[in-house]
Amino acid sequence: MDRLEIFKSIAAEVNRGDIVFPTNVEASLRLQRTLDDPDCHIDTAAKLIMADPLLSARTVAIANSAAYRRSTNEITHVRLAVNRLGFRTLKAMLAAVIVRQLNSKVTDPVLKAKADRLWEHSAHVSSLAQVIAKQVTRVDPETAMFAGIVHEIGGFYLISRAEEFPGLLDGEPEIWIEYGERMIGRGIMRQLGIPDSVMQAVEAMWHGVCAFPPESLGDTLILANDIAPVLSPLHDVDREYNKKFARRLNFDTEDSSFQIIMEEQEEQIDTLATALMM
Repeated sequence: MDRLEIFKSIAAEVNRGDIVFPTNVEASLRLQRTLDDPDCHIDTAAKLIMADPLLSARTVAIANSAAYRRSTNEITHVRLAVNRLGFRTLKAMLAAVIVRQLNSKVTDPVLKAKADRLWEHSAHVSSLAQVIAKQVTRVDPETAMFAGIVHEIGGFYLISRAEEFPGLLDGEPEIWIEYGERMIGRGIMRQLGIPDSVMQAVEAMWHGVCAFPPESLGDTLILANDIAPVLSPLHDVDREYNKKFARRLNFDTEDSSFQIIMEEQEEQIDTLATALMM
């Protein structure tokens, strides 16, 4: 099969629900369902998170990041971190863990490098989206952060399957962008129960139609993706052009200008991205 036929075949499997996730992903999905329960108590959530060392470390790190730190007091244990972050942020963070776990069985070093770079890109988009939502577009920042985490989930799934199809990611990216990204991405988001509002924002990013100045969740995601300092390895975009674009992009907001906001929020963006990349 050629690359397009492979993308179509994988997308058909995904949309039929023929997905076998790694065991650690299944465990994380069970935790996600527990957090979705309106009767879930904070102590229950803390105990479940403490059962996973990586999840525990990430929870504490994000609670201590500039994005969520409300005082000089450093949090040193999970229950206080859960209390500070709240369940909605926890679910976004858990989505980050699930996305990373999709590639936990990849052994090919080239594919692993692509997965690592794709996650670095996603972490930067997520932290930028959170700040842009809070300071510019005034949409819900936790939803924007979540959208940034999952916007490349189809790419992560593709990388997890790429060892079955040698050379699948070696060709030009246009076929992936035009066909695979949308066909596979939609199916994976549906299977993972991604909220409609987030799916619509990701769809808007695929189409690239953005209001200016940005207003919606989709606009927020598009802008964060456009100015992210680390690019997706599945897209063929000129890195230097991207940096120049980010530096010269500016517009007025209610209280300031976009460039001033980005400069003032640089620590918050960087510490949140670093925490997500743990």
